Amino acid sequence: MKTLGQAYNSLTRPVSGSLTSRRQWLQIAAVGLAGLGPIRALRAGVAESLTPVRACILVFYQGGPSHLDTWDMKPKAPAEVRGEFKPIATAVPGLWASEHLPHLARVADRLTIVRSIHHGLTNHLPAAFTTLIGRDPSRGDQLIVGQDNNDPPSIGSSISRTRPAERPGIPPFVALPHRMWNEIDVPGQSAGFLGSAFEPLQVEGDPSQPDFRLPELEFPAGVTSERLKQRANLLAGLERPSRSADPLAETGTRDAYRRKAMEMLGSETVRRAFDLRLEAPITRDLYGRTRHGQSLLLARRLVESGVQFVAVYDRKINGAESWDTHGNNFGLLKNSLLPPADQGLAALVEDLAARGLLDSTLVIALGEFGRSPRVNGGAGRDHWPYCYNAVFSGGGARGGFVYGASDSLGAYPDVNPVTPADIATTLFWRFGLDPGSEIRDRTDRPYRLADGQPIRTLFGVAETS
Repeated sequence: MKTLGQAYNSLTRPVSGSLTSRRQWLQIAAVGLAGLGPIRALRAGVAESLTPVRACILVFYQGGPSHLDTWDMKPKAPAEVRGEFKPIATAVPGLWASEHLPHLARVADRLTIVRSIHHGLTNHLPAAFTTLIGRDPSRGDQLIVGQDNNDPPSIGSSISRTRPAERPGIPPFVALPHRMWNEIDVPGQSAGFLGSAFEPLQVEGDPSQPDFRLPELEFPAGVTSERLKQRANLLAGLERPSRSADPLAETGTRDAYRRKAMEMLGSETVRRAFDLRLEAPITRDLYGRTRHGQSLLLARRLVESGVQFVAVYDRKINGAESWDTHGNNFGLLKNSLLPPADQGLAALVEDLAARGLLDSTLVIALGEFGRSPRVNGGAGRDHWPYCYNAVFSGGGARGGFVYGASDSLGAYPDVNPVTPADIATTLFWRFGLDPGSEIRDRTDRPYRLADGQPIRTLFGVAETS
């Protein structure tokens, strides 16, 4: 019988460009904008066996979770690298996870682990820019890098533009449970040059609290849907004489934005999706009665109602008890960070599967970078963008599958390196969009929808040359 270290070593040792032997992989597989250009569907034959997804839930752990203490542990490395945690077995033979991920270990047969993501941006804000937009910021790796109206849009805003809502009143893009902040607004949350019409519906509040509500979707006292419609018609009549002098009216932007707002306000489907009181108490308990757990439950309800892209942000400000664990890495992970992330994400995967939504919903969970291989003097790990992990589930992703590998210290990709641009491109590709389609900024300058390469292998599709 193999020891834990031997089993782990056999998993992470590259064999003919993969992590395990072909037989082992078979066993594992058995387990489980002004001036926008036209957006094209994928050419026939690119992925005939895959049905495009209809939704994505992007879980973003602000601050950068440690890959070495979650999904890429190195138990045979020196003590200053391997850290304090021990690996545990998962539902997939030969795949190990941190001892503080017991719920995700149980559903590992529904997960794909990417172990070889990398980029060169060492500060939080530029790293978030490249992760949530799929491009490097033009201002480089400065400490303070925001996103303004001339920057490329977030992935969610691009999806909002290229995939219109399934039915009136359903917002295509929702972000929750807060807007991320780190000295300034964290980049990657906005529509950039696409304009305000493609901003997310931003939720601010703690869904785990009994009084959680979305005031924007509630009528003022004494106002009914019919009265609201009458008011809108009256306002349109009053504005008509001055419309010729209004550039927003001339382009139709304001009308489109107002129409979306009115449709959303009048949508009973949207109101019910945000009402967590309608959810069974046992389901709420499964997600965990935490801000993050209930945010993931809310994401599932939104996808179920027809929302196409939901961004769930975990941790609002870097600092105490955030994923930015420069000090007390192991204590924070064990006691504060990993338990709600582990319980909530595992519940989301199981819940989507039980409701028949997992095949059509792609879940991606990641941070802006990983943490340094060597533990520092404050028992913490520092910023490390040169190699880190992401978790995929659903949307046709191969369950119980590991893509890429790091070196013996978890410092750099050793097999199949992946960039944030590749992840963005993969997401567009799974929505059935051609990543080479052009979008145009405010000066009519063309941008490809995404600049990377789709990681087809994650979905059992042969790579193309």
